[in-house]
Amino acid sequence: MKANIEIGKDAHGTPVLVDVEELLATRLLVQGNSGSGKSHLLRRVLEQSAGLVQQIVIDPEGDFVSLADHFDHVVVEGASYSPREIEALAGRIRQHRASVVLALEDLEVEQQIRCAAQFLTALFDVPREHWFPALVVVDEAQMFAPSAAGEMAEDTRRMTLSAMTNLMCRGRKRGLAGIVATQRLAKLAKNVAAEASNFLMGRTFLDIDMQRAADLLGMDRKQAERIRDLQRGHFLGLGPAVSRRPVAVHIGSVKSGGKHSASALTPLPQADAAAMGELLHADLAEEAAEKVHQPPPPPPPAPPPVEELTETMAARASAPQESLSAESTAGDVDSVLRDMVAEEGATFRPASTLFRDFATRCRQQGVASAHIDMPAFRRLFAFASAGIDQLDAAQRERVEAMAEGVADDVLAPYLAIVVAAARGHGTPDEDHLARVYGTASPGRIRRLLEHLEKTGLIAVHEDFGGERTITVPGIEQVMV
Repeated sequence: MKANIEIGKDAHGTPVLVDVEELLATRLLVQGNSGSGKSHLLRRVLEQSAGLVQQIVIDPEGDFVSLADHFDHVVVEGASYSPREIEALAGRIRQHRASVVLALEDLEVEQQIRCAAQFLTALFDVPREHWFPALVVVDEAQMFAPSAAGEMAEDTRRMTLSAMTNLMCRGRKRGLAGIVATQRLAKLAKNVAAEASNFLMGRTFLDIDMQRAADLLGMDRKQAERIRDLQRGHFLGLGPAVSRRPVAVHIGSVKSGGKHSASALTPLPQADAAAMGELLHADLAEEAAEKVHQPPPPPPPAPPPVEELTETMAARASAPQESLSAESTAGDVDSVLRDMVAEEGATFRPASTLFRDFATRCRQQGVASAHIDMPAFRRLFAFASAGIDQLDAAQRERVEAMAEGVADDVLAPYLAIVVAAARGHGTPDEDHLARVYGTASPGRIRRLLEHLEKTGLIAVHEDFGGERTITVPGIEQVMV
Protein backbone atom coordinates (compact mmCIF):
# COMPACT_ATOMS: atom_id res chain seq x y z
CA MET A 1 0.00 0.00 0.00
CA LYS A 2 1.33 3.38 -1.01
CA ALA A 3 1.35 6.28 1.47
CA ASN A 4 1.18 9.50 -0.52
CA ILE A 5 1.23 13.03 0.86
CA GLU A 6 0.38 16.23 -1.00
CA ILE A 7 3.06 18.92 -0.83
CA GLY A 8 1.41 21.39 -3.22
CA LYS A 9 -0.01 21.88 -6.71
CA ASP A 10 1.53 22.24 -10.15
CA ALA A 11 0.86 25.05 -12.66
CA HIS A 12 -2.46 23.42 -13.68
CA GLY A 13 -3.73 23.03 -10.12
CA THR A 14 -3.07 19.29 -10.04
CA PRO A 15 -1.88 18.00 -6.66
CA VAL A 16 1.79 17.03 -6.50
CA LEU A 17 2.22 13.95 -4.37
CA VAL A 18 5.22 12.44 -2.58
CA ASP A 19 5.35 8.69 -2.01
CA VAL A 20 6.59 8.38 1.58
CA GLU A 21 7.58 4.72 1.24
CA GLU A 22 9.64 5.53 -1.85
CA LEU A 23 11.10 8.56 -0.06
CA LEU A 24 12.34 6.33 2.76
CA ALA A 25 14.31 4.33 0.22
CA THR A 26 15.60 7.15 -2.00
CA ARG A 27 16.15 10.23 0.24
CA LEU A 28 15.56 13.91 -0.63
CA LEU A 29 17.69 17.00 -1.29
CA VAL A 30 16.14 20.48 -0.96
CA GLN A 31 17.96 23.59 -2.15
CA GLY A 32 16.98 27.24 -2.14
CA ASN A 33 18.41 30.62 -1.26
CA SER A 34 17.38 32.35 1.94
CA GLY A 35 13.79 33.52 1.48
CA SER A 36 12.92 30.96 -1.20
CA GLY A 37 10.57 29.00 1.09
CA LYS A 38 12.90 26.10 1.87
CA SER A 39 11.91 25.86 5.55
CA HIS A 40 8.24 26.19 4.57
CA LEU A 41 8.66 23.21 2.24
CA LEU A 42 10.28 21.11 4.97
CA ARG A 43 7.49 22.04 7.37
CA ARG A 44 4.87 21.00 4.80
CA VAL A 45 6.54 17.60 4.30
CA LEU A 46 6.80 17.06 8.06
CA GLU A 47 3.21 18.06 8.77
CA GLN A 48 1.73 15.95 6.01
CA SER A 49 3.71 12.84 6.99
CA ALA A 50 3.47 13.30 10.77
CA GLY A 51 0.97 10.48 11.21
CA LEU A 52 2.73 8.08 8.86
CA VAL A 53 6.36 7.84 9.93
CA GLN A 54 8.71 8.75 12.78
CA GLN A 55 10.41 12.12 12.28
CA ILE A 56 13.74 13.37 13.63
CA VAL A 57 14.64 17.01 12.89
CA ILE A 58 18.09 18.57 13.32
CA ASP A 59 17.17 22.25 13.81
CA PRO A 60 20.10 24.67 14.17
CA GLU A 61 17.92 27.81 14.31
CA GLY A 62 14.96 26.64 16.40
CA ASP A 63 12.56 27.08 13.45
CA PHE A 64 10.78 23.74 13.85
CA VAL A 65 10.08 23.63 17.59
CA SER A 66 6.51 24.84 16.88
CA LEU A 67 5.74 21.38 15.47
CA ALA A 68 5.32 20.30 19.09
CA ASP A 69 2.32 22.66 19.41
CA HIS A 70 0.34 20.79 16.76
CA PHE A 71 1.81 17.28 16.67
CA ASP A 72 3.38 14.80 19.09
CA HIS A 73 6.96 15.98 18.61
CA VAL A 74 9.28 16.18 21.59
CA VAL A 75 11.63 19.18 21.66
CA VAL A 76 15.15 18.25 22.80
CA GLU A 77 17.23 21.30 23.76
CA GLY A 78 20.76 20.32 22.77
CA ALA A 79 22.34 22.85 25.14
CA SER A 80 20.81 21.14 28.17
CA TYR A 81 22.52 17.78 27.74
CA SER A 82 26.01 16.37 27.96
CA PRO A 83 27.44 14.44 24.98
CA ARG A 84 26.77 11.10 26.69
CA GLU A 85 23.18 12.14 27.44
CA ILE A 86 22.66 13.16 23.79
CA GLU A 87 23.90 9.74 22.65
CA ALA A 88 21.69 7.94 25.19
CA LEU A 89 18.70 10.03 24.11
CA ALA A 90 19.29 9.13 20.46
CA GLY A 91 19.16 5.43 21.33
CA ARG A 92 15.91 5.86 23.25
CA ILE A 93 14.39 7.91 20.41
CA ARG A 94 14.92 5.04 18.00
CA GLN A 95 13.85 2.42 20.52
CA HIS A 96 10.54 4.16 21.35
CA ARG A 97 10.02 5.60 17.82
CA ALA A 98 9.54 9.12 19.17
CA SER A 99 9.32 12.07 16.79
CA VAL A 100 11.71 14.77 18.04
CA VAL A 101 13.16 18.16 17.18
CA LEU A 102 16.79 18.58 18.25
CA ALA A 103 16.96 22.35 18.84
CA LEU A 104 20.53 23.68 18.71
CA GLU A 105 20.03 27.45 18.61
CA ASP A 106 21.50 28.01 22.10
CA LEU A 107 24.87 26.52 21.11
CA GLU A 108 27.82 28.05 19.30
CA VAL A 109 28.24 26.93 15.68
CA GLU A 110 30.99 24.39 16.34
CA GLN A 111 29.11 23.02 19.35
CA GLN A 112 26.01 22.68 17.16
CA ILE A 113 28.01 20.69 14.64
CA ARG A 114 29.55 18.37 17.24
CA CYS A 115 26.24 17.84 19.03
CA ALA A 116 24.43 17.00 15.77
CA ALA A 117 27.25 14.68 14.68
CA GLN A 118 27.19 12.73 17.94
CA PHE A 119 23.40 12.55 17.81
CA LEU A 120 23.35 11.27 14.21
CA THR A 121 26.10 8.74 14.90
CA ALA A 122 24.17 7.40 17.89
CA LEU A 123 21.01 7.11 15.76
CA PHE A 124 23.03 5.12 13.24
CA ASP A 125 24.66 2.81 15.80
CA VAL A 126 21.54 1.50 17.59
CA PRO A 127 20.98 -2.28 17.79
CA ARG A 128 19.38 -4.00 14.81
CA GLU A 129 16.09 -4.58 16.63
CA HIS A 130 15.58 -0.79 16.73
CA TRP A 131 16.04 -0.17 13.00
CA PHE A 132 12.57 1.29 12.53
CA PRO A 133 11.87 3.61 9.54
CA ALA A 134 12.37 7.30 10.27
CA LEU A 135 12.73 10.54 8.32
CA VAL A 136 15.82 12.47 9.45
CA VAL A 137 15.56 16.11 8.39
CA VAL A 138 18.75 18.19 8.53
CA ASP A 139 18.22 21.90 7.91
CA GLU A 140 21.19 24.08 6.87
CA ALA A 141 23.01 20.90 5.82
CA GLN A 142 25.99 22.86 4.44
CA MET A 143 26.97 23.46 8.10
CA PHE A 144 27.04 19.74 8.90
CA ALA A 145 28.47 18.48 5.59
CA PRO A 146 30.70 21.28 4.26
CA SER A 147 32.55 20.87 0.99
CA ALA A 148 35.59 22.66 2.50
CA ALA A 149 37.01 22.76 6.03
CA GLY A 150 36.32 26.45 6.59
CA GLU A 151 36.97 27.71 10.12
CA MET A 152 35.96 24.60 12.07
CA ALA A 153 38.49 22.28 13.64
CA GLU A 154 39.61 19.38 11.47
CA ASP A 155 38.47 16.72 13.95
CA THR A 156 35.02 18.34 14.06
CA ARG A 157 34.82 18.34 10.26
CA ARG A 158 35.77 14.68 10.06
CA MET A 159 33.22 13.78 12.73
CA THR A 160 30.32 15.59 11.10
CA LEU A 161 31.17 14.45 7.57
CA SER A 162 31.29 10.87 8.76
CA ALA A 163 27.90 11.20 10.47
CA MET A 164 26.24 12.84 7.45
CA THR A 165 27.79 10.37 5.01
CA ASN A 166 26.55 7.45 7.11
CA LEU A 167 23.07 8.97 7.15
CA MET A 168 22.87 9.48 3.39
CA CYS A 169 24.92 6.51 2.16
CA ARG A 170 24.30 3.71 4.66
CA GLY A 171 21.27 4.91 6.60
CA ARG A 172 18.67 3.25 4.33
CA LYS A 173 19.42 -0.26 5.61
CA ARG A 174 19.01 1.01 9.16
CA GLY A 175 15.67 2.65 8.38
CA LEU A 176 17.05 6.21 8.30
CA ALA A 177 15.94 8.34 5.34
CA GLY A 178 17.84 11.60 5.08
CA ILE A 179 16.16 14.84 3.97
CA VAL A 180 18.87 17.49 3.71
CA ALA A 181 18.20 21.15 2.97
CA THR A 182 20.83 23.68 1.98
CA GLN A 183 21.04 27.27 0.82
CA ARG A 184 23.93 26.54 -1.53
CA LEU A 185 24.67 23.30 -3.31
CA ALA A 186 28.25 24.43 -3.96
CA LYS A 187 28.91 24.47 -0.20
CA LEU A 188 27.44 21.00 0.40
CA ALA A 189 29.78 18.00 0.26
CA LYS A 190 29.27 16.18 -3.03
CA ASN A 191 29.27 12.68 -1.55
CA VAL A 192 26.32 13.71 0.66
CA ALA A 193 24.31 15.45 -2.08
CA ALA A 194 24.96 12.68 -4.61
CA GLU A 195 23.19 10.04 -2.49
CA ALA A 196 19.79 11.72 -2.82
CA SER A 197 17.56 10.49 -5.64
CA ASN A 198 14.79 13.07 -5.14
CA PHE A 199 15.25 16.82 -5.58
CA LEU A 200 13.23 19.93 -4.86
CA MET A 201 15.08 22.98 -6.18
CA GLY A 202 14.06 26.49 -5.22
CA ARG A 203 15.25 29.89 -6.33
CA THR A 204 18.98 30.46 -6.57
CA PHE A 205 21.03 33.12 -8.37
CA LEU A 206 24.69 32.08 -8.41
CA ASP A 207 25.75 30.38 -11.64
CA ILE A 208 27.63 27.57 -9.88
CA ASP A 209 24.55 26.66 -7.80
CA MET A 210 22.22 26.91 -10.80
CA GLN A 211 24.47 24.66 -12.84
CA ARG A 212 24.65 22.00 -10.14
CA ALA A 213 20.87 22.14 -9.67
CA ALA A 214 20.33 21.88 -13.44
CA ASP A 215 22.68 18.88 -13.64
CA LEU A 216 20.74 17.11 -10.89
CA LEU A 217 17.42 17.88 -12.64
CA GLY A 218 18.72 16.85 -16.06
CA MET A 219 18.36 20.34 -17.56
CA ASP A 220 20.60 22.11 -20.04
CA ARG A 221 22.12 25.53 -19.37
CA LYS A 222 19.27 27.42 -21.04
CA GLN A 223 16.62 25.57 -19.05
CA ALA A 224 18.58 26.28 -15.86
CA GLU A 225 17.52 29.94 -16.12
CA ARG A 226 14.10 28.83 -14.85
CA ILE A 227 15.64 28.27 -11.43
CA ARG A 228 16.57 31.96 -11.15
CA ASP A 229 12.99 33.04 -11.95
CA LEU A 230 11.21 30.87 -9.38
CA GLN A 231 8.98 32.72 -6.92
CA ARG A 232 9.00 32.23 -3.16
CA GLY A 233 7.39 28.91 -2.31
CA HIS A 234 7.82 27.51 -5.85
CA PHE A 235 10.13 24.55 -6.48
CA LEU A 236 11.15 22.22 -9.30
CA GLY A 237 10.76 18.59 -8.27
CA LEU A 238 12.20 15.39 -9.68
CA GLY A 239 12.74 11.86 -8.43
CA PRO A 240 11.09 8.48 -8.00
CA ALA A 241 9.16 9.67 -4.93
CA VAL A 242 8.01 12.93 -6.59
CA SER A 243 7.89 12.77 -10.39
CA ARG A 244 9.72 10.99 -13.20
CA ARG A 245 10.00 14.30 -15.08
CA PRO A 246 10.77 17.78 -13.66
CA VAL A 247 7.57 19.30 -12.29
CA ALA A 248 6.96 22.84 -10.99
CA VAL A 249 5.16 22.81 -7.65
CA HIS A 250 3.73 25.59 -5.50
CA ILE A 251 4.05 24.42 -1.88
CA GLY A 252 0.81 24.31 0.10
CA SER A 253 -0.03 25.91 3.44
CA VAL A 254 1.13 24.74 6.89
CA LYS A 255 -0.32 24.75 10.40
CA SER A 256 2.77 25.49 12.44
CA GLY A 257 4.83 28.63 12.04
CA GLY A 258 8.51 29.40 12.27
CA LYS A 259 10.04 31.25 15.17
CA HIS A 260 11.37 33.97 12.91
CA SER A 261 8.85 36.22 11.19
CA ALA A 262 9.12 37.20 7.55
CA SER A 263 10.92 40.36 6.54
CA ALA A 264 7.79 42.49 6.33
CA LEU A 265 7.65 46.23 6.96
CA THR A 266 6.34 47.32 10.35
CA PRO A 267 5.45 50.86 11.43
CA LEU A 268 8.31 52.88 12.93
CA PRO A 269 7.96 54.24 16.49
CA GLN A 270 6.40 57.70 16.68
CA ALA A 271 9.17 59.59 18.45
CA ASP A 272 11.23 62.63 17.46
CA ALA A 273 15.02 62.68 17.46
CA ALA A 274 15.24 64.27 20.91
CA ALA A 275 12.97 61.71 22.55
CA MET A 276 14.72 58.83 20.80
CA GLY A 277 18.15 60.14 21.85
CA GLU A 278 16.99 60.40 25.45
CA LEU A 279 15.65 56.86 25.30
CA LEU A 280 18.93 55.52 23.90
CA HIS A 281 21.10 57.21 26.54
CA ALA A 282 18.93 56.64 29.62
CA ASP A 283 20.91 54.77 32.32
CA LEU A 284 23.53 53.87 29.71
CA ALA A 285 26.48 54.21 32.11
CA GLU A 286 24.84 51.95 34.71
CA GLU A 287 24.03 49.29 32.13
CA ALA A 288 27.54 49.38 30.67
CA ALA A 289 29.03 49.06 34.16
CA GLU A 290 26.81 46.12 35.10
CA LYS A 291 28.62 42.83 35.56
CA VAL A 292 27.05 40.70 32.84
CA HIS A 293 29.08 37.51 33.28
CA GLN A 294 30.36 35.87 36.41
CA PRO A 295 34.15 35.86 36.57
CA PRO A 296 35.74 32.54 35.72
CA PRO A 297 36.81 30.38 38.66
CA PRO A 298 40.31 31.11 39.93
CA PRO A 299 43.07 28.95 38.47
CA PRO A 300 44.54 26.22 40.69
CA PRO A 301 47.66 27.15 42.67
CA ALA A 302 50.88 27.02 40.69
CA PRO A 303 53.17 24.10 41.52
CA PRO A 304 56.28 25.00 43.53
CA PRO A 305 59.54 25.61 41.64
CA VAL A 306 61.65 22.55 40.94
CA GLU A 307 64.45 23.71 43.28
CA GLU A 308 62.05 24.19 46.18
CA LEU A 309 60.41 20.83 45.52
CA THR A 310 63.84 19.11 45.46
CA GLU A 311 64.86 20.68 48.79
CA THR A 312 61.54 19.66 50.38
CA MET A 313 61.93 16.07 49.20
CA ALA A 314 65.53 15.92 50.51
CA ALA A 315 64.48 17.30 53.88
CA ARG A 316 61.70 14.72 54.16
CA ALA A 317 64.08 11.91 53.24
CA SER A 318 66.55 12.90 55.99
CA ALA A 319 63.86 13.47 58.62
CA PRO A 320 62.76 10.57 60.85
CA GLN A 321 59.76 8.79 59.38
CA GLU A 322 56.52 8.86 61.32
CA SER A 323 53.70 6.49 60.57
CA LEU A 324 50.44 8.18 59.70
CA SER A 325 47.27 6.70 61.05
CA ALA A 326 44.32 6.22 58.70
CA GLU A 327 42.33 8.69 60.80
CA SER A 328 44.90 11.50 60.54
CA THR A 329 45.39 10.94 56.82
CA ALA A 330 41.65 11.02 56.20
CA GLY A 331 41.38 14.17 58.27
CA ASP A 332 44.08 15.91 56.23
CA VAL A 333 42.43 14.82 52.97
CA ASP A 334 39.09 16.14 54.22
CA SER A 335 40.72 19.50 54.93
CA VAL A 336 42.13 19.69 51.39
CA LEU A 337 38.75 18.78 49.91
CA ARG A 338 36.93 21.38 52.04
CA ASP A 339 39.31 24.08 50.81
CA MET A 340 38.73 23.05 47.20
CA VAL A 341 34.94 22.96 47.51
CA ALA A 342 34.91 26.40 49.15
CA GLU A 343 36.43 28.01 46.06
CA GLU A 344 34.17 29.80 43.59
CA GLY A 345 33.11 27.61 40.65
CA ALA A 346 34.93 24.49 41.88
CA THR A 347 32.10 22.10 40.95
CA PHE A 348 32.02 23.44 37.38
CA ARG A 349 35.60 22.37 36.66
CA PRO A 350 36.38 19.06 34.90
CA ALA A 351 37.05 16.11 37.21
CA SER A 352 40.50 15.55 35.70
CA THR A 353 41.50 19.15 36.46
CA LEU A 354 40.18 18.88 40.01
CA PHE A 355 42.10 15.63 40.56
CA ARG A 356 45.40 17.23 39.45
CA ASP A 357 44.72 20.20 41.72
CA PHE A 358 43.96 17.82 44.61
CA ALA A 359 47.22 15.89 44.10
CA THR A 360 49.21 19.14 43.93
CA ARG A 361 47.70 20.47 47.17
CA CYS A 362 48.31 17.18 48.95
CA ARG A 363 51.98 17.23 47.93
CA GLN A 364 52.34 20.85 49.07
CA GLN A 365 50.77 20.12 52.46
CA GLY A 366 52.52 16.78 52.97
CA VAL A 367 49.28 14.81 52.87
CA ALA A 368 49.53 11.14 51.86
CA SER A 369 47.18 10.77 48.89
CA ALA A 370 48.80 8.10 46.74
CA HIS A 371 46.12 5.59 47.84
CA ILE A 372 43.37 7.79 46.30
CA ASP A 373 42.79 7.20 42.58
CA MET A 374 40.49 9.14 40.24
CA PRO A 375 37.23 7.19 40.99
CA ALA A 376 37.84 7.45 44.73
CA PHE A 377 38.55 11.18 44.43
CA ARG A 378 35.31 11.79 42.53
CA ARG A 379 33.29 10.24 45.35
CA LEU A 380 35.24 12.04 48.08
CA PHE A 381 34.75 15.35 46.25
CA ALA A 382 31.01 14.63 45.93
CA PHE A 383 30.80 14.00 49.70
CA ALA A 384 32.63 17.26 50.40
CA SER A 385 30.46 19.23 47.93
CA ALA A 386 27.30 17.98 49.63
CA GLY A 387 28.52 19.17 53.05
CA ILE A 388 28.67 15.77 54.74
CA ASP A 389 31.12 17.20 57.31
CA GLN A 390 28.11 19.01 58.85
CA LEU A 391 26.79 15.68 60.15
CA ASP A 392 27.78 13.89 63.33
CA ALA A 393 29.63 10.59 63.18
CA ALA A 394 26.54 8.38 63.38
CA GLN A 395 24.67 10.33 60.69
CA ARG A 396 27.72 10.39 58.46
CA GLU A 397 28.18 6.63 58.70
CA ARG A 398 24.52 6.12 57.81
CA VAL A 399 24.67 8.47 54.81
CA GLU A 400 27.86 6.83 53.53
CA ALA A 401 26.11 3.46 53.64
CA MET A 402 23.14 4.86 51.71
CA ALA A 403 25.46 6.25 49.01
CA GLU A 404 27.33 3.00 48.31
CA GLY A 405 25.32 1.99 45.25
CA VAL A 406 24.76 5.47 43.80
CA ALA A 407 26.42 6.30 40.46
CA ASP A 408 29.26 8.82 40.57
CA ASP A 409 27.65 11.29 38.13
CA VAL A 410 24.57 11.86 40.36
CA LEU A 411 26.17 11.27 43.75
CA ALA A 412 26.80 14.90 44.76
CA PRO A 413 23.22 16.22 44.31
CA TYR A 414 21.77 13.05 45.86
CA LEU A 415 24.00 13.53 48.90
CA ALA A 416 22.98 17.19 49.13
CA ILE A 417 19.34 16.08 49.40
CA VAL A 418 20.18 13.34 51.93
CA VAL A 419 22.30 15.68 54.09
CA ALA A 420 19.47 18.24 54.17
CA ALA A 421 17.04 15.49 55.20
CA ALA A 422 19.35 14.17 57.90
CA ARG A 423 19.74 17.66 59.36
CA GLY A 424 15.97 18.28 59.28
CA HIS A 425 16.21 21.11 56.77
CA GLY A 426 13.95 21.83 53.82
CA THR A 427 14.56 20.68 50.29
CA PRO A 428 17.68 22.26 48.75
CA ASP A 429 16.58 24.76 46.10
CA GLU A 430 17.39 24.22 42.42
CA ASP A 431 20.22 26.77 42.52
CA HIS A 432 21.99 24.86 45.29
CA LEU A 433 21.53 21.52 43.53
CA ALA A 434 22.75 23.07 40.26
CA ARG A 435 25.91 24.37 41.97
CA VAL A 436 26.62 20.97 43.54
CA TYR A 437 25.88 19.21 40.24
CA GLY A 438 28.09 21.62 38.29
CA THR A 439 25.47 22.92 35.86
CA ALA A 440 23.70 26.18 35.04
CA SER A 441 20.65 24.48 33.46
CA PRO A 442 17.44 24.26 35.54
CA GLY A 443 16.18 21.67 33.05
CA ARG A 444 19.02 19.30 33.93
CA ILE A 445 18.12 19.55 37.63
CA ARG A 446 14.49 18.67 36.89
CA ARG A 447 15.61 15.70 34.82
CA LEU A 448 18.04 14.73 37.59
CA LEU A 449 15.22 14.59 40.14
CA GLU A 450 13.17 12.48 37.72
CA HIS A 451 16.12 10.10 37.30
CA LEU A 452 16.70 9.81 41.04
CA GLU A 453 13.01 9.06 41.54
CA LYS A 454 12.93 6.43 38.78
CA THR A 455 15.91 4.66 40.34
CA GLY A 456 14.19 4.60 43.74
CA LEU A 457 16.65 6.89 45.51
CA ILE A 458 14.07 9.56 46.31
CA ALA A 459 10.29 9.99 46.10
CA VAL A 460 8.99 13.28 44.66
CA HIS A 461 5.46 14.60 45.02
CA GLU A 462 4.31 17.94 43.56
CA ASP A 463 0.86 19.29 44.38
CA PHE A 464 -1.33 21.49 42.21
CA GLY A 465 0.08 24.60 43.81
CA GLY A 466 3.59 23.71 42.63
CA GLU A 467 4.80 22.78 46.13
CA ARG A 468 7.35 19.97 45.87
CA THR A 469 7.84 17.34 48.56
CA ILE A 470 10.82 14.97 48.52
CA THR A 471 11.11 11.88 50.70
CA VAL A 472 14.40 10.01 51.07
CA PRO A 473 13.90 6.28 51.73
CA GLY A 474 15.92 5.29 54.79
CA ILE A 475 15.53 8.70 56.45
CA GLU A 476 12.24 9.46 58.16
CA GLN A 477 12.55 13.21 57.66
CA VAL A 478 10.23 14.47 54.91
CA MET A 479 11.28 17.71 53.27
CA VAL A 480 8.66 20.22 52.08
